[in-house]
Amino acid sequence: MGEKHLINRGEAGPEHIPVMLKEVLGVLMPVSGRLIVDATFGAGGYSRALLNEGTSVFAIDRDPAVIPFAEKLAKEFSGRFRFAAGPFSKLDELAANAGEKCADGVVLDIGLSSMQLADQGRGFSFLADGPLDMRMSAKGQSAADIVNQFAEKALADLIFAYGEERRSRRIAKAIVMARAEKPIETTLELAAIVEKAIGRKPGAIHPATRSFQALRIAVNREMDELVAGLFAAERLLSEGGRLAVVSFHSLEDRIVKRFFAASKSAAQVSRHMPRGEEIASRWADVSKAIKPGGEEIALNPRSRSAVLRFARRSDQPWRKTFYQGLGVPAAKLTGAP
Repeated sequence: MGEKHLINRGEAGPEHIPVMLKEVLGVLMPVSGRLIVDATFGAGGYSRALLNEGTSVFAIDRDPAVIPFAEKLAKEFSGRFRFAAGPFSKLDELAANAGEKCADGVVLDIGLSSMQLADQGRGFSFLADGPLDMRMSAKGQSAADIVNQFAEKALADLIFAYGEERRSRRIAKAIVMARAEKPIETTLELAAIVEKAIGRKPGAIHPATRSFQALRIAVNREMDELVAGLFAAERLLSEGGRLAVVSFHSLEDRIVKRFFAASKSAAQVSRHMPRGEEIASRWADVSKAIKPGGEEIALNPRSRSAVLRFARRSDQPWRKTFYQGLGVPAAKLTGAP
């Protein structure tokens, strides 16, 4: 859940194919003279495909592990590819620092990459042993910090809000009891604690799936990043520019859907305005949810949870960032014991 699903994510080349590539290219319409911002660069799958179509790409990623991929593309597509290290929540600021005041398209591929998942040292996976880290930027609060320091209620609330885990209280209680004996330091330690607490049914997803998702979202403040990134794209895109967002779980998709929706993308209607009068929408041609086809899912089963939504920027001025009505789950990211 919440992963970017790619084939051979750790390799750059023709087999490095990001999810719903054909659909994303169709949305962004890359041609010579246009600038597309790949705000979640990863190993460069979207960027490479966009560059091959003749467009220019400005790429962003906060994960330092992606820099070798960016350097390779910079050499291969000299003059048409640039990269900036940073979070996509600041994509407009990063573009401005590079001398770009507007863009013709932005693509956001939200979540965890297979490259990150496969690196045991990053601590994202419950299927391999590694340090309980989960930090995309290698900075700040780690998953181990949350697991070992949050109060039981705060931990339960976090797992429920971000993991949509109905048994969050039972899991939090088990974590607190286990850490009283010794700090929880590795992924397999935590996965075993969760599995013991709630059991495992044949054929069901791993019992630690939702708890790990919740921790990763909290560690990387992914909901705040997503909201900020959507509004940053609204500020950066020129009239007619396209924003394409690929998400991988219901929490993300709900936020994207409501951000684009006409009733939500208009600023909040004032009670002092005449009845029926609303501020014009910032987005036009808003798509419905688009999912991968059967052929792609067969080739890459992990892509089955992906959802693409897109829209075209109108001529209306951008809005200040707001959370109201976007369906962002409420969870405290700090919780003293």
